[in-house]
Amino acid sequence: MTYEELKQIVRKAGVAGAGGAGFPTYAKLSPKADTIILNCAECEPLFKVHRQLLEQFADEICHGLNEICIAVDAQQFIIAVKEEYKEAVAAVKAVLPDYEKGKLSLLPEIYPAGDEVVTIYEATGRQVPAGNLPISVGVTVFNVETVLNIDRAICQGAPVTTKYVTVAGEVNHPQTYCVPLGTTFEELIKLSGGVTVEDYEIISGGPMTGVLSHKRAVVTKTTNGILVMPENHVVVQKRKAKTAVSINRAKSSCCHCRMCTDLCPRFLLGQPVKPHELMNALARGGSYLDTKALMGNLYCVSCGVCEMYACQQGLNPRSLIADFKDAMRKAGVKPEVTEKAKPVHPHREERKVAMQRLKTRLGLTKYDLPAPVVDLLPKQLSYTLPLSQSIGAPAEAIVKEGQKVAQGELIGSYQEEALSLPIYASVGGVVTKVTNREIIIKKED
Repeated sequence: MTYEELKQIVRKAGVAGAGGAGFPTYAKLSPKADTIILNCAECEPLFKVHRQLLEQFADEICHGLNEICIAVDAQQFIIAVKEEYKEAVAAVKAVLPDYEKGKLSLLPEIYPAGDEVVTIYEATGRQVPAGNLPISVGVTVFNVETVLNIDRAICQGAPVTTKYVTVAGEVNHPQTYCVPLGTTFEELIKLSGGVTVEDYEIISGGPMTGVLSHKRAVVTKTTNGILVMPENHVVVQKRKAKTAVSINRAKSSCCHCRMCTDLCPRFLLGQPVKPHELMNALARGGSYLDTKALMGNLYCVSCGVCEMYACQQGLNPRSLIADFKDAMRKAGVKPEVTEKAKPVHPHREERKVAMQRLKTRLGLTKYDLPAPVVDLLPKQLSYTLPLSQSIGAPAEAIVKEGQKVAQGELIGSYQEEALSLPIYASVGGVVTKVTNREIIIKKED
């Protein structure tokens, strides 16, 4: 299979990064890559999706990685998986001898091992300079479900219509499901036996990087998991903090210890992210636009270590950096692409954030329960499919209200000249609503 053939197959199937920002996968494929990395770090605490998929589908995933290597003429693929995921590691070791290009790299149990810059360094020793993509060091990184979707597109011509999602937190039965795109969060919670507390919030994503959501939100191509958390839990309260209050607290409480920077994973890998400089500037009564010294924070990826773990005063550097980045975008300021990373910090090893310590610090240990993949399907009748489920231009609806569609049928075509992916019907039924934002399908009985 050629590089162009693989790109077309992957794009036609609507494959996007199955987590994070959801970058269209066809656009990540590059003949400049000499190494393909499978990221099975399961970055967020409590989520179980990737390790379970790797354990169950190790051969299919290795086959997909091998096909990518052949198409882009890469030298190797590396399966980067945490050593503690013993079942997944064993499954990989059982099939890897069949793939000459395949290697195994065991990752430490740290956060955020799943940040691709961290994964690349741990697996290859290569540093990605600030503002650069992994391809700048000859690497392309995919997560586990993304590669599984690629393999199914290659071998079966199967489009992306389902998503594996972990449901954790204050639910009776924490579990992982394979559900049609468009399944509501409310339905996922029902599948998990309902909530166990009266006052709760729903977080789409993990406790470190997820965002507050609601029960009417739907599963998209990037939904790895949802958390049901008590309303007064720290991971909820952090997300409700108001910017003006966070700035005033920085002015009154920041002790200038610089722990937020000293534990920053990107700073430790030679990137100029320095949360303490922003906090110091705000604490002195300055503004986001005061000094060029703050520009390094444009490279922050919002992993949350500074805010959720490092700061002993309970301040909100991550949230304030996000506001700073937004202010810079509105001012037309963009991060520069640097040519070279600074040396890795000499104390990086002892400053790594141990996952168990992080879970204890955040009061998550009680929620760290098995969440096995179970064969339960949602009972909802109506499925809302957003036309934008990845970075780039949305798909364009090609169906009309009242039209009958089959599961797997194309309902939204991609924009040919734009960064764009198609959308397929996740269930069979009748189209009840079409807008420029979404398509709603009522499932057939």
